[in-house]
Amino acid sequence: MNAWIAYWNILKKDIRNYYLKPPNISWGIIFPLSWTLMQFIRTPQAGAAEAKQLLPGLMSMSVLFGTTSMLAVTITFERRGRSFDRLLLAPISITAMVLAKISGAVLFGVVMAFLPALLAAFITDLSGISWGMGIISVLLMSITSTLLGLAIAVSSKEVFEAQTYSNFFRFPMLFLSGLFIPIDNLPVFLQPISYCLPLTYGVDILNKAITNTGIMNVWFDCLVLIGISILLFCFCLWNIKKKWIL
Repeated sequence: MNAWIAYWNILKKDIRNYYLKPPNISWGIIFPLSWTLMQFIRTPQAGAAEAKQLLPGLMSMSVLFGTTSMLAVTITFERRGRSFDRLLLAPISITAMVLAKISGAVLFGVVMAFLPALLAAFITDLSGISWGMGIISVLLMSITSTLLGLAIAVSSKEVFEAQTYSNFFRFPMLFLSGLFIPIDNLPVFLQPISYCLPLTYGVDILNKAITNTGIMNVWFDCLVLIGISILLFCFCLWNIKKKWIL
């Protein structure tokens, strides 16, 4: 019971204190939202026809930037203020503490993912979408992206460092994960890199759910994302124990 109370209070504090921090607003909210609006209004005549095709990429991008920005803000602010050190001394397990820290970012990523869908609903018909599959994809992408952001944040001391390091991963993913450019259209030497990126598999599930154009088996995509999430979670725990606990 004490673990659940601690979990809920950590989550509530993060939501209250960090959702509207300037770095999170700029990278986690404004950037994906402005990119979404730009894509939807750049060609008004073809907007309705293209909106559904663009939606998987826009949703995936919103998840990626929302989750990684959230963790960059949460962890680095708390490291600088030494409040994360106090959490490490609290009578809860490190696993429970990490789960509480990432839950807010996962929730934030899920919410951000459906903003493009909400905007798209005003310009095109979204009937026929497999929303169950889409929710599963968004949730798995949000978890993997959050853990990737945590892995970066625990290695950074300042917010600008975490955001800079995050961009080394985020922007290549925009072009290599099939968000807007199909993987088959990429140069042959870049395609193997695409299949090493977790976002590729989340985008593939969304493509299957929204446009029925996925290139891999949905269950395979889910298993890969779950496996990557487990590896990233174990790496984050190991990194925290090694660098922050003497």
